[in-house]
Amino acid sequence: MLRRLLLACLVLLPLDLAAQEPAPTPQDTPEAEAPEPPMTVDRLDTILRALDPDLQSNGTMWQLTINEVQVLIVTDETADRMRAITPVVKSDEVSSEEMQRILQANFDTALDARYALAKDILWSAFIHPLTPLEKDQLISGLGQVVNLAQSYGTLYSGGALQYGGGDSGALQRALIDDLLKKGEEI
Repeated sequence: MLRRLLLACLVLLPLDLAAQEPAPTPQDTPEAEAPEPPMTVDRLDTILRALDPDLQSNGTMWQLTINEVQVLIVTDETADRMRAITPVVKSDEVSSEEMQRILQANFDTALDARYALAKDILWSAFIHPLTPLEKDQLISGLGQVVNLAQSYGTLYSGGALQYGGGDSGALQRALIDDLLKKGEEI
């Protein structure tokens, strides 16, 4: 049944997708910027301290505050991974209707952040390989983690993209823009 549903969805995709022009590569653009250096824990520390000078760190984990939300960043250089997380609610407080909405949000509105369950807690999380992580990806991911946690129960959104004409999208985008401005100072 699931296989038929997936096949039906694929058939409904526009046929002209395959005929689209490929995106230009950096060498195709006249003002190609030099690639960013690989992300390291030292570089990550510098970026995070620009976002919150009062953060706490032990060298592989950071706790900082963004928009009054405590965010924990954990790195594992051996596995080349990082994750930024913040608790949202105890998992036993999540109704089945909310769980369905959470899974829908993970598919479309959560963006690069995701809701996740661990240790009986619903988390907002951004998980990424460490070395290819770019500064603006990190900053946007942190903003999305905060937006996802703050919009739980309402928009369930990472905030970088919104449809509709309400006020929420502009408020959530303002957080990410503010973080990106702080990141420009680095």
